[in-house]
Amino acid sequence: MERALDLGSRLGPDDATDASLSELARGAAGSEILRIAAEIRALKATGAPVCNLTVGDFDPGLFPIPETLLAGTRAALGAGHTNYPPSDGVLALREAVARFYERELRLEYPVESVLIAGGARPLIYGAYKTILDPGDVALYPVPSWNNHYYTHLAQARGVPIPVRAEANFFPTPDDLRPHVGEARLLLINSPLNPTGTVISPEALAAIAGLVVEENERRRRDGRKALFLVYDQVYWQLTVEGARHVTPVGLVPEVAPWTVMLDAASKSFAATGMRVGWGVMAPAVRARMANILGHVGAWAPKAEQVAVAALLDDEPALRSYRERMRAMVRERLGLLAEGFAGLRREGFPIETLAPQGAIYFSVRLALPGRTNDQTRRLLLDGAGLAVVPFQAFGLTEDSGWFRLSVGAVSCDEIRALFPRLRRVLAEALAREGAG
Repeated sequence: MERALDLGSRLGPDDATDASLSELARGAAGSEILRIAAEIRALKATGAPVCNLTVGDFDPGLFPIPETLLAGTRAALGAGHTNYPPSDGVLALREAVARFYERELRLEYPVESVLIAGGARPLIYGAYKTILDPGDVALYPVPSWNNHYYTHLAQARGVPIPVRAEANFFPTPDDLRPHVGEARLLLINSPLNPTGTVISPEALAAIAGLVVEENERRRRDGRKALFLVYDQVYWQLTVEGARHVTPVGLVPEVAPWTVMLDAASKSFAATGMRVGWGVMAPAVRARMANILGHVGAWAPKAEQVAVAALLDDEPALRSYRERMRAMVRERLGLLAEGFAGLRREGFPIETLAPQGAIYFSVRLALPGRTNDQTRRLLLDGAGLAVVPFQAFGLTEDSGWFRLSVGAVSCDEIRALFPRLRRVLAEALAREGAG
């Protein structure tokens, strides 16, 4: 057999090749969470116990997808749904989403408003590219998930708004008011990744009203509108006592300028099945569908057929949602209980009560340490893997970390706290001795 051509020596030096690439590509940063994940894999390879609370994903052994969804996908594959779907989504799923939102959220959207894509990520990217021209302003709170990356990809100008724990990590109208006049896109996510907090109806209604007022001024002045992207991908995981609301449900006048994003990924532990949807004005949907069609961002056809059947199966949906919420709530409760115990012992810990999603927020303000140094201490010393809020656009060393419970067992969480207590005690003792 003829020997394969060895091209390694002909590919050139990496720095010279990289210099010839686009400014967009050279400026695009990789995910900080994926960088941290590589460190965790290396530590686990040594055999050290690791409680991995970094990944916003689910262990299928702990969080299986709904049986209806699994059986439906198998049946759809067996029925031959293995070819290209319509680029804007299978009609049955678009219709099912419209029925689902009418039943669950009391929102009547026409099927012409529903766009299907391969998860929520392409829809967020599509919203940026559909609404913004290069140089336009995207306004978003920090911490928040990936807005700083998408702003770069859209060649837009990001205006991050630092938010505070006292405001539940959401912006207030007073935070936004100085900036809405120049913004073209405002992005809100609730329940919020990374904090697991839920925006209040009063705050969201005020923000939606702000968008309506701004667009009335722009209509009179002949300027392009301000759009609101509302990412509610975790809404079905809102905990008991917290209320999920939508901007259009509170302020219907904001509907023409609102893009709401959702997916099967989080609520059904189906992150790898890549089925997401957005609802918006039909004119916006048509333009976004054109963009995403060229990207090839459609969801797999068999999964679309199966998700459509699940959304219409109200008893199966309700049963799974109750079980899913219970499993998430148990893990979040164990974290809350464990950190509350450490706080009572005098450790410098602050937490927020879980309100939604799969995330728990904790502040570990260890003297003389940056967030990343604290993260390394927790990982190397206690086998606790967490993500600092800097991975979500925040620049200051606030001491806040995101803990995600989708890929850990309750026993792993229980086993964590004796190790964590020892490491924190040793770190504070060294600080006192110094």
